[in-house]
Amino acid sequence: MQNNLDSQIPDYLHIGNAKDIKNKKDRILYRAFEILPGFLVWFTFALVVFLSYTTPLAMSILILAFAFYWLLKSFYLALHTKSGYNKMLEHERVNWMEKLRGLPQHKISAKISNWQDVWHLVVIPRVDESYEVTKGAFDSLLDVDYPRSRMIVVLTTEERAGEDAIKIAERIEQEYGKEFGHFLLTVHPKNIEGEIIGAGSNETWGARKARNLIDANNINYDSVLVSVFDADTVIYPRYFSCLTYHFLTVEKPYRTSYQPIPLFINNIWDAPAISRVTAFSATFWHTLSQERPEKQTTFSSHSMTFRALLDIGYWQTNIVSDDSRVFFQCFLRYSGDYRVQSLYYPVAMDANVSRSWFATMKSVYKQQKRWGYGAENIPYFLYGYRKNKNIEFKKFFRYAFFKIEGMYSWATNALLLFVMGWLPLWLGGDAFNTTLFSYNLLRMVRFLLTLALVGLVSSAYLSILLLPPRPLKYGKYKHVVMVLQWFLVLITLIVFGAFPAIEAQTRLMFGKYMGFWVTPKHRKE
Repeated sequence: MQNNLDSQIPDYLHIGNAKDIKNKKDRILYRAFEILPGFLVWFTFALVVFLSYTTPLAMSILILAFAFYWLLKSFYLALHTKSGYNKMLEHERVNWMEKLRGLPQHKISAKISNWQDVWHLVVIPRVDESYEVTKGAFDSLLDVDYPRSRMIVVLTTEERAGEDAIKIAERIEQEYGKEFGHFLLTVHPKNIEGEIIGAGSNETWGARKARNLIDANNINYDSVLVSVFDADTVIYPRYFSCLTYHFLTVEKPYRTSYQPIPLFINNIWDAPAISRVTAFSATFWHTLSQERPEKQTTFSSHSMTFRALLDIGYWQTNIVSDDSRVFFQCFLRYSGDYRVQSLYYPVAMDANVSRSWFATMKSVYKQQKRWGYGAENIPYFLYGYRKNKNIEFKKFFRYAFFKIEGMYSWATNALLLFVMGWLPLWLGGDAFNTTLFSYNLLRMVRFLLTLALVGLVSSAYLSILLLPPRPLKYGKYKHVVMVLQWFLVLITLIVFGAFPAIEAQTRLMFGKYMGFWVTPKHRKE
């Protein structure tokens, strides 16, 4: 049956934070899990200060070991990023429609007879993005190679954004509404009980309305793939044919999410240098993440089966990081029998650009803090594992460790290497500072970090390859700036990396839960 799925959904799948739990014992446990990420960060900082003062020699050895580890990790990340980039180029060249047309029936693992039975539900939530930004997203949908007659496009806007935002959405409907099999414009009401202001609330509203349309047209849920894209997302022409091919051929298509590579390059030429470095860094991270599917979770633009979305009760409407949470919802709902399939295929999004340099810096910081608040998935996942006894411990531990280690490293690594690594020299006293080891500490760490610059050179090289065509208003000198900007990476790692991550995890630790912040989308003339 297609209906009555909601009654089967466990209550713990939609917990937003500890306050949502009625049972006191469970609430205390969840609260302890919320404290864990921030506690690990601040305990590390306190321990480094303490050891630098009491045992500076031992601390110096640990710092050297960590610098060597970071060197190896930088090589590892650079190699995987380049490998992911090469595979992305390969997948862009593949004629996926041709592969679909030639796909034999016996190789189709989904519950359908051929690729022409697949419907694509495209959910595009928007708030106050300009007409030009939203138009760019819809223009890209017109260029896809997949039959648009098999697409259901939902543009869901926010009542709280005001009449101007609704008028822009209506204009988009007038211009593009007849270009697809079905087009649905929805307005997400404000002040719905139990929801926070955020993308998840808007997406879920649109998907619920789309379900009514799907039911009215007797479309089988098992033949529907749902993709969610921000309003600034430019879809590359073969995305849906690539997605369809992977859906039809993976081992368990209904227990899989499908993740493209987000390229934050739409307006990259207009972005300030720090914003560009941050944007490229995010792109590189998600490119190399495609190389590690056993650890990968969903992020931002992603696709999944409509059946799975219904089985978990849609995206959560009471959290900030709904885009990554949806993976953990599915993982818990299916007792660990869920994974992410790397598509190695890009979608393009905006880098941070606001109306002034200072406003852009604020936006970069706030966006990083919002992403850093993905630490809220740690208590959710740990608590969910306790509730679901059918999850294999090995699978649970792999994802739990990766999530905790990732958030911990984001908040600590840059500060430990570039700031706190010198504490033994500052706090060790004369007894340590007069030793030969103390004299060589600075040189050895500097040597290791210099070797790690190979990763920086790789980043600069790849960033040039990813650049869209240079606008005529910029001269050739801009390419030189695109290389030199990577000398700002230390600032981005600390000020726009570690600091927002620390703030996000500290807020979670003290129960100062964050709300959703919408990244402004501004395009220069």
